Amino acid sequence: MKIVKYAVLALGLSTALVAPAMAQDAVAKNVILLITDGAGIETWRAASYYRHGALGHEAYDDFDVKVFASTYPLNTSNVPTNTNEGAVTFDPAELWNDTPVDTVYEGTIGDYPGFFAGYDYTRADYTDSAAAATALASGHKTYNNAINWSNNGEKLKHIGEYAVESGRSLGVISSVEWTHATPAGFLGHNVSRNDYEGLGTEIVSSGLATVVMGTGHPYFDGAGKPVANPDDKAFRYVGGRETWDKLTSGQTAYAHIESKEDFEALAAGDLALGDKDKVIGTARNVQTLQFNRPGVAAGNLLDNTPSLPVMAKGALNVLAQDEDGFFLMIEGGAIDWAAHANNLPRLIEEQIDFNETVEAVVAWVEENSSWDETLVIVTTDHGNGLLQGPGSDKEAYQPVLNQGAGALPLVRWNTDTHTRELVPVYAHGAGADYFLSVAKKDPGLATYGVDEDSQLYVDNTDVFRAAMNAFGLTLASN
Repeated sequence: MKIVKYAVLALGLSTALVAPAMAQDAVAKNVILLITDGAGIETWRAASYYRHGALGHEAYDDFDVKVFASTYPLNTSNVPTNTNEGAVTFDPAELWNDTPVDTVYEGTIGDYPGFFAGYDYTRADYTDSAAAATALASGHKTYNNAINWSNNGEKLKHIGEYAVESGRSLGVISSVEWTHATPAGFLGHNVSRNDYEGLGTEIVSSGLATVVMGTGHPYFDGAGKPVANPDDKAFRYVGGRETWDKLTSGQTAYAHIESKEDFEALAAGDLALGDKDKVIGTARNVQTLQFNRPGVAAGNLLDNTPSLPVMAKGALNVLAQDEDGFFLMIEGGAIDWAAHANNLPRLIEEQIDFNETVEAVVAWVEENSSWDETLVIVTTDHGNGLLQGPGSDKEAYQPVLNQGAGALPLVRWNTDTHTRELVPVYAHGAGADYFLSVAKKDPGLATYGVDEDSQLYVDNTDVFRAAMNAFGLTLASN
């Protein structure tokens, strides 16, 4: 068993975070974590209603472990504070408080009546995607804006580094820029998520990951149209112009692909990478695979970018070459963007793309690996939009209303930004039971209409510990 040291670098951490994890031999060769960014439970349900006309038909619905997770940050500062002052506390009972209130939440695209005290609690002190990614990847709570950076200004070691140290490979793919908060959280370190150029340079120059895929292409706009003479700012998502030029001219450890045809060939196992055994794929869009195309409706997809399932299949083909196994993070990143915009059609479109990716991963496990050697975790980093049913102004947490397959469900948006609601976690395979061993009971989750066995929640930091536990890597306090 490989023993690794777990340094407590952030301030205000719970004692549970510094306690040793369960010591055991490795049970998982591979861990695959899928994150649908910014998806509260009703986002998942809305997509299932549209796709199937009912719940219970997604791949993750058959997983053995179905719990929830808390997602609050250490604090809501945007820089390290070096103090415990302002630390966020969390009491799940406050979420379910249906006392009427006459408050107004001021959003970016509009104002939202408070309706219930629980809604106000849910909309307060939420995490951003950087702090959430850090929690998921390193097991540390930290300030908003941090990419594996502690509240006292120190780098935090993330699961990708542990995986590579153990002899495994690392893969990270996303439907948004590969330097955006969530993918960066499994690849790099930075005091600020907004230092895309610095993160991109670190990702490419470190050579840590075997596979990196996403968007951020400087020579294409958000509509997938070519840009003839991009300015220097356009290169920020790929590490700057100099890093991009080195990457695309073969001067790094990575083969670089960008055409839809090459992504599809990689997924089919038909793409040769030349003298390289690592790959970075930058799809031909500076923003997202699909969400930022013109219009607001679903359909009429861009034809020059791959789907997230195609990216996943390609990544798995490369990572599976490592006989020692791998850690792979897959993000459906634009679900969050659609929720910020209160755009239901494209929210559902993006979530369905994510759900199809889960199906592709499950198929890969069953055809090329096994549930005895692979752990799959499906979750989100936080809620967004507080999406509920149309009568959620009168009935707290009314679920979205199913209108049948192919029809948009009836909904009400109650904010246009992140929330600290309890969010779904699904797990299956080697080591999945870890979540049940650390979960806490919350009868309030009955509000979501889930079975009593699923009225449990873990913390987002437990995702990191579940992966470490599955890999047989023991955490120890200094």
